[in-house]
Amino acid sequence: MNASRTARERVRAELIGEITDIARRHLGRDGAAGLSLRAVAREMGMVSSAIYRYFPSRDDLLTALIIDGYNAVAETVEKAEAACPRGDHMGRWLAVCHALRDWALAHPQEYALLYGSPVPGYSAPEDTIAPATRTVLVFGGIFGDAHRDGVLDPPGGYPPAPATFAGDANAIRTVLLPDVPDDMVARAVTGWPGLFGAVSFELFGQYNNVITDLAAVFEHAMRGLGRHIGFPD
Repeated sequence: MNASRTARERVRAELIGEITDIARRHLGRDGAAGLSLRAVAREMGMVSSAIYRYFPSRDDLLTALIIDGYNAVAETVEKAEAACPRGDHMGRWLAVCHALRDWALAHPQEYALLYGSPVPGYSAPEDTIAPATRTVLVFGGIFGDAHRDGVLDPPGGYPPAPATFAGDANAIRTVLLPDVPDDMVARAVTGWPGLFGAVSFELFGQYNNVITDLAAVFEHAMRGLGRHIGFPD
């Protein structure tokens, strides 16, 4: 009985993998809003009622793709960051930036699903929170290490965090940046979307006919953003 159950589980896992692989291809053709369980079932040669045993709705399939995507980008970022010396905070930051960009360029539709416009009618469940947080935790680890090592050295002239940010800073300290002062938390908060903004601008064609050497400009921008955050260069 155990062997039979294991065989059934293996077949189920293989079918789920095939469904999600086809769904990723459909993302590139139809976008997330146009994803259809019936269309995926047709490509698999499966009756539409059968696919609902694995994904009861389109939203369940989207959630599976989102979780897989967050975990994939996190694994890429974690591996790149782990290969850097612990004391090279700027190097670790740049490794994260380039790993994220490389993954996005290789998986543009999945990146758009994760970090692009919200899918109309879809609300991500709590199951997506932990996978989405993995990449943020890598950045938080670099920033926290630099703070504990006493090497954060941001350039001057930046305005202090607004007083209304204090509550948000406390919440962020609780889960990500313990003991980091409000002004430095604010810099971290502005630095993280700066990375995603640069990747999105490139991926969604905003630099077309403007920037020739995209890789060099990205490196320049991320190194400057790292200095703004406070990493020593």
